[in-house]
Amino acid sequence: MPNQDESLLLYLNEAIATTRSKEKLFQIVTEKLRLIFPFDMIAVVTFDATHQFKRLFMRDYMGDVPPYAEQMAQATPVAGSPTELFVRDPHVQVVDIRELASDYPEFMPFLLMQQRGIFFSTFVPLRTGGQLIGLLSMAARRRPELTLEDFTLLEKIGSLVAVAVSNTMAYEEVARREREKSLQLTVNNALLSRKDRAALFLTVAEEIDRIVAIDYFGVRIRRPATGTQGFVEFSKQPDGTFLLLDESRWEGVPEREQMQAEIIGAFTEPVIFTGPEFELAARRYRMLQYAMEKNGTRSMLGVPLWNKGEHAAALVLAARRPDAFTADDLALVMSLAPQITLAMQNLYAFEQIEALRAQLEREKTYLIDEINTTAKFEDFVGQSAIMQQVQTRISQVAPTDTTVLITGETGTGKELVARALHNLSPRQERALIKLNCAALPAQLIESELFGHEKGAFTGAHDRRIGKFELADGGTIFLDEVGELPLDLQAKLLRVLQEKEFERIGGRRVIHTDVRVIAATNRVLEDEVAAGRFRADLYYRLNVFPIRLPALRERPEDIEPLMRHFLERFTKQMGKPVRGLRERDLRAMQQYAWPGNVRELEHVLEQAVIVSQGPFLEFAGFSAAAAQAGPSLSFLEQNQPLKTLKEQERDHILAALKRTGGRVSGPNGAAAILDINAKTLEARMKKLGIRREHQVAE
Repeated sequence: MPNQDESLLLYLNEAIATTRSKEKLFQIVTEKLRLIFPFDMIAVVTFDATHQFKRLFMRDYMGDVPPYAEQMAQATPVAGSPTELFVRDPHVQVVDIRELASDYPEFMPFLLMQQRGIFFSTFVPLRTGGQLIGLLSMAARRRPELTLEDFTLLEKIGSLVAVAVSNTMAYEEVARREREKSLQLTVNNALLSRKDRAALFLTVAEEIDRIVAIDYFGVRIRRPATGTQGFVEFSKQPDGTFLLLDESRWEGVPEREQMQAEIIGAFTEPVIFTGPEFELAARRYRMLQYAMEKNGTRSMLGVPLWNKGEHAAALVLAARRPDAFTADDLALVMSLAPQITLAMQNLYAFEQIEALRAQLEREKTYLIDEINTTAKFEDFVGQSAIMQQVQTRISQVAPTDTTVLITGETGTGKELVARALHNLSPRQERALIKLNCAALPAQLIESELFGHEKGAFTGAHDRRIGKFELADGGTIFLDEVGELPLDLQAKLLRVLQEKEFERIGGRRVIHTDVRVIAATNRVLEDEVAAGRFRADLYYRLNVFPIRLPALRERPEDIEPLMRHFLERFTKQMGKPVRGLRERDLRAMQQYAWPGNVRELEHVLEQAVIVSQGPFLEFAGFSAAAAQAGPSLSFLEQNQPLKTLKEQERDHILAALKRTGGRVSGPNGAAAILDINAKTLEARMKKLGIRREHQVAE
């Protein structure tokens, strides 16, 4: 027997000196000890320096892994467990665990051993340098018959195993620190070299996976504006590569927002869910239950990156193995948290800069196009009393963010007023974005207003930024707002009320800071009454109305407008300055101008083009004007000119004749003349147009 004991000690001593692998060393110890001391289970438990916490260092359950093994791998308190007895009295001893079961009824290892008919365990203290560092436990179904020599041999074996455990722990600590430094260096290099969110965190996920095998890597954030969502997430594929996940995968999952909001609360502190702990957590957090059923997840590790009230972020790792994570893994990931937090802050800043740069580029392109197409609107021309009132209202409302509704007939300069409101406002440094609601098909207006995601509909090959998003911080001008379809009116109302919208095909709510200016040549009160325009939207738009007078209401402004346009067109076209006959000026002032300032501008532009002599010639436009009613045709006639009142009366009579005397309604004279029916009736009364010219309404 002594020779066998000495051979065992020599063999163990040589194995300890040459073996660095914990698993290989434990295999050797287990095989040799079983030759002398039969047992059915063997384990080594280590203590911290103060003997307050224990941890399962190595184990061999003869091919059977118990369900509590993952828990034992974590540091647990010594107090309250049978281990405290052996810490107080550390010597080789054989214990009948049934005698301790009543004092420790919930100690899982004892419960498992009794279920398998194992009732005895030999405990050997592990000492090195006079310090107790752990225990060696050999459990068996039959009580071992140990001699005094056996006890002595086990004491010596305990010393050798203690040295082996200390060496292995030191070696593992060095290796762990090396891996941690290597990982931190790789992450740091990624921070310095990558500005793309997906590329940066893919590197982090791949490096963590080299040390801790994972099936999922994610950084999840919670913000008041957007709720809880993935900042970046990856899933390991069968070939070992990581696939970037998209938030769209949650579409159709019931209560997914509540589920996501719940789970981030689980990571306000560093935490590991493994084995039974994960199953218990899955009963509390529906997201874990979903992950377990959907993806086979059985363990999860989470580390908070920040937690400031409603703003929170966490790094989450998950795996299908129930024992995937240990306390060392948690410490490793925690050491990366400051770098990852810094990376997110840098990414946020970089992405914000990129977003602003892209927006400025879009605004620049848009503004260049606007300058090229609308440079003719330079300033207000005309000093009539009614236009002075308009300018006063503009100056009153421009410095505010109040929504403005500009009304007036076509060609009266509604866009010019919108530009004046923007240029006189605090938003003048940002873009004025305009959209003509009557210029696009109904199905395209929504995309123009709110944008769309790639693949949102047939032909949506790329993501499109909408006008409201483009106008963030600036002003949006909705011309011909009365033409909006009813379904889009509801969405516009939401933007006005909530300051938020979603792209077509998108799930993310986009918040916008936009001042809305709307314009229409329709009488929206009539449109509301007819059911073609929402009353609630009308009241939202009509906060501060500005009505632009028709040109016929300010004939004194016609001469300065004509000279303004003539000066501009002669310079643009390089034409000589030609005179304006007095009779032509008077005729212009007496004309009704159904097209208002825009019609006047076009007439002057054509006159500059075709005139050859010393005076401007308007003869070529007589026929076209005659078709519109009382017109420029009288410019070439010698008959006496009619007064403006007579021209207006003739114009109204012509409209009534065309409609069979009907004033209101979609086919009435008011619709043809583009004025309010009540306004038309008032003018008819003033001009002496009697009821016999009308039909029953």
